[in-house]
Amino acid sequence: MVERTHTDLTIVHELIYELKVDQVMTHNVITVSPECTMQELKEILRTRRISGVPVVVGSKLIGMVSVDNLFRALERGEGSSTVAQHMTRQVVSLRPEETVISAINLFARYSYGRFPVVDGEGNVVGIITKGDIVRGLLKQLEQLWHAKESRRQYTHIFEDIESDETALILRYKVKPRDFVHGGQASGKVKRALERLGAHPQIIRRIAVATYEAEVNIMIHSEGGEIVAEARPERVLVTATDTGPGIPDIEKAMQPGFSTAPDWIRELGFGAGMGLTNIKNCADEMRLTSEVGVGTRLEMVFYLTGAPKGAS
Repeated sequence: MVERTHTDLTIVHELIYELKVDQVMTHNVITVSPECTMQELKEILRTRRISGVPVVVGSKLIGMVSVDNLFRALERGEGSSTVAQHMTRQVVSLRPEETVISAINLFARYSYGRFPVVDGEGNVVGIITKGDIVRGLLKQLEQLWHAKESRRQYTHIFEDIESDETALILRYKVKPRDFVHGGQASGKVKRALERLGAHPQIIRRIAVATYEAEVNIMIHSEGGEIVAEARPERVLVTATDTGPGIPDIEKAMQPGFSTAPDWIRELGFGAGMGLTNIKNCADEMRLTSEVGVGTRLEMVFYLTGAPKGAS
């Protein structure tokens, strides 16, 4: 995943962490059977103006075939051969409930032009391209603009409360490897801060950092929680987990370093940029860990313009 600095987060970066693949993918998928000939595939790609399709038996994904496969077959005079003889069988796919950032990570890792989207039973339910992501983002931006035009203004909650010390505590449980609900905690924190009247740029930084912390809990631990403490002057987000801990924090902070297994990476997670992105988003970051016990991450975001690193 591309590293983001403290100041360059935009609404687009926020959306790619929040949108699900199902919201941007193409739902009406053109597929072929393994018995389809390469000449028949040529006509399908030409008339539909596409460059690749999933290969299915019924609706089960068994492979992908692209225009590159077609060209190589035709160059060898194998137009009458079947798709099954030329398709890619080791297919990288996405789930509809995954976030768009997972798809972007896969596009960055592989040179593919598209990824099939499959449900829990392996049925093809969609396909996603870079163009789908761009169109989905544009649609969401338009909806946000219209919502902003019509949205009533919320009263800042802290202005109506008199006390020596006021804070709003938000607490969310995070389950291990629960990618279906991944991003829910960060999304709820974001919506709460919007209602509190926080600045959109600060909300984006908090949402991205909280998402990265949430994913780290899902990938590397046996579960944990996200706690956001909102005060008039700052927001403190704490992510704690139970698990193996981090043996070498300095090494873990290096961009690109990851202990995520291959199957996690194939899902688009574990790129090794999570802690780096958190550090770039937060005004302060404190990370402690004990091997065999767990990890605690504290992220501070100032709402009153305090400089990064201020105490």
